Amino acid sequence: MRQVLKDIWETRPDNPFPGLTTHAYLWTPAQALFYSPATDAEFDELSDLGGVTHHYLSHRDEAGPMLKAVARQFGSTLHAPLAELDDIAKLHRVDVPLGSRHIDTNGVEVIPTPGHTPGSTCYLVPGAEGRYLFTGDTVIRTPRGDWWAGYLEGMSDRHTLAESLRLLATLSPDVVISSAFQGETAVHRIEPGQWQDHVAQALDGLFSATRNVRGS
Repeated sequence: MRQVLKDIWETRPDNPFPGLTTHAYLWTPAQALFYSPATDAEFDELSDLGGVTHHYLSHRDEAGPMLKAVARQFGSTLHAPLAELDDIAKLHRVDVPLGSRHIDTNGVEVIPTPGHTPGSTCYLVPGAEGRYLFTGDTVIRTPRGDWWAGYLEGMSDRHTLAESLRLLATLSPDVVISSAFQGETAVHRIEPGQWQDHVAQALDGLFSATRNVRGS
């Protein structure tokens, strides 16, 4: 485990696809694990940090055999998108289906942001170093420093994703942590007043891709 913020710890990396890396993140005030770890190799370290009481998934692509392993080891409660309940429940029971925007009893703001997948969900938490926004694959930063919308041809819905990005633009996160990412890290500090510009860049890229396809 690696400490990346005062109250956030990062698991070892996983590489689900060439060029992409993922981690899971433990937010210690609520013992909440966001996304999913690659293996059980750090369960002892997670235990030393207080264990996992709540496990949050941003979308179905994070579901795998480790869901059951985390729950078995820590007795954790699984929070996951209602719209993808059938897919995720094949791997482990979802204790708290998430279908609407609200702040839960852990202080986590649940923000449905469909588009990358039908159930994609972001989470905003009050961290020790500001507001942390866990974006899943809805929006990520490229190694060049650009911001990219998580659109995949044949899987994502472009217009629904655009609406979700516009919703995210109304927030004011201090740190953004994506699920899959390229480059060295998924943890990015946001300069004051810059988040809306980052989202606008992602939106522009989303629709520039459409124009390029139509013009080819």
